[in-house]
Amino acid sequence: MKYFLRALSDASKSWPLLLGAFLCSAARNRIDTLTLQDKGDAAVLSSAEWLQPWLEKYLPRDPFQTVLLVVVLIVVSTFAKHCFLLTSTMLVSYVAMGISRDLRTKIFNKALELDRAQFMKQGSAGFMAQVTHTAEMLSNGITTVYGGAVTEPLKIIACLTGAFCISWQLTLACLTMAPVVGFLMVWLNRKMRSVSKNILSQALGFHHVMLEALNNVLTVQAYTMEPFERERFRQSTDHMMRIGLRHNFYRALANPITEVLGIGMVATSIAVGAWLVINQETQIFGVTMTERPMTVPGIMVFFGMLIGASDPVRKLSGVITGINVGIVGAQSLYPLLDTPSRLREKVEPRRLPSPHKEIRLQDVSFSYDGIDTVLNEVNVSIDFGERVAIVGPNGGGKSTLINLICRFYDPTAGKVLLDGVPLTDLAVEDLRRRIAIVTQQTELFNETILYNIRYGRWDATEEEIEEAARKARAHDFIADFPDGYRTKVGPNGFRLSGGQRQRIALARAFLRNAEILVLDEATSQIDAASEELIHEALARYVENRTVIMITHRPSTLALADSILHVEHGKVHKRPAASYQAA
Repeated sequence: MKYFLRALSDASKSWPLLLGAFLCSAARNRIDTLTLQDKGDAAVLSSAEWLQPWLEKYLPRDPFQTVLLVVVLIVVSTFAKHCFLLTSTMLVSYVAMGISRDLRTKIFNKALELDRAQFMKQGSAGFMAQVTHTAEMLSNGITTVYGGAVTEPLKIIACLTGAFCISWQLTLACLTMAPVVGFLMVWLNRKMRSVSKNILSQALGFHHVMLEALNNVLTVQAYTMEPFERERFRQSTDHMMRIGLRHNFYRALANPITEVLGIGMVATSIAVGAWLVINQETQIFGVTMTERPMTVPGIMVFFGMLIGASDPVRKLSGVITGINVGIVGAQSLYPLLDTPSRLREKVEPRRLPSPHKEIRLQDVSFSYDGIDTVLNEVNVSIDFGERVAIVGPNGGGKSTLINLICRFYDPTAGKVLLDGVPLTDLAVEDLRRRIAIVTQQTELFNETILYNIRYGRWDATEEEIEEAARKARAHDFIADFPDGYRTKVGPNGFRLSGGQRQRIALARAFLRNAEILVLDEATSQIDAASEELIHEALARYVENRTVIMITHRPSTLALADSILHVEHGKVHKRPAASYQAA
């Protein structure tokens, strides 16, 4: 509940809009009262003795003019009522959607700032479910609260206060079923929250199943696993449907419970009140109900008050349902937003001059799960301008070494130092601006080739982009496309071959012109002829910059000055010449 209250507190910052919504809602209710469209107020007004003299005094004497006036008042009041209703609804919706927008932005920003381990704990499907489904749940909950949870209780209080003024004893007698209503609503609330949590959990699983199959659609088709994936998807949607039906059942159950019990209270008041009026008694079963016998107009006003209270009670059942959905959404969103990134920065991070002089790993150990050690007490240094190749068996920790240098993770023990300063003392943005990286799993955006290369340095000119593409031996195939550099590459570059994607990624890295170049099997999908040309470009490009390469290709190893051999968590450094001779 505390997280939902926090969301309401965030929404209350837009109090002028909420106040406007409340005033519009109050104006609409008053119009309902004056036009006898509200059940409770209609009963009160129609039975009030002062109503007839007021009408006789102010209505026209001519019958037809009276009819015309009533018709005009009905049309004008109906138009005004719906204007107020529309304004109130839109103001509340604006606040709720604004909160939803802000939450989605915060979730997206949180996903970008977490380290890789924290990100993978949620996964793309998890963040997608949070951004879409969960944020919508919370938005609906906020809309429900400010749309009805304020005005409806005020109606109930006003009507019950009026009933108490007429006869507090009779009012209490009619409220004998209130504890039953309260008990059933508490039970219903628990069921609604439980089902809402299941819906949220299944939504995450649904996104996971769908994205996993679609992202790996070539594998699914190649191994003829379409029937299997269809069955997985069907089971996921069937489960969501069953939980959705349970949710709708409990949601629909709220109205009958409150309405039946509310009618029970009104029926009790009618029976007791009628007996008191007909027999002109003040007591029933020896219990005093009124100080003096009630009149027919008086009991009608009392009935009107109770009926006026019963209608907002019925509406409140739907409000409570919406609040429960919002509570579940808040309980899922806010803990995620409160999760601190493990990549913490100093309040005043240090700034280092460029270029750097040395990268040093000092007694560095690392474990992904806290159990299996990937790197163990690594001590190694890389001087500025040095070209280092990292080799070793799969799973030995080569990529982990690069991830630590780029600070995608922090070491479990030890320090990674840049010119003697721990990376944790530097701003992450400042560190990564010094680095250009090309990975084996090339990541491209569903945008143009120009956009994807420019991602390396956003202020680059088109001439600089073309020059980077030429260095990466990508210009020729780009020029062959009808739209050239403005060719859309498709989701993750599926319209390009593997080699073309890697050359786009290389061009992006060249454009960045960073002092540290990291290549993780960056030419593994490029043909031999193109690779030779790229190595020629690399040989010129790597001058006056640090290059760290994960590779087993002899042509790439030839660029290296030294070799880091990574195996069983240990790192050994030796000159490239001795490694190649061995």
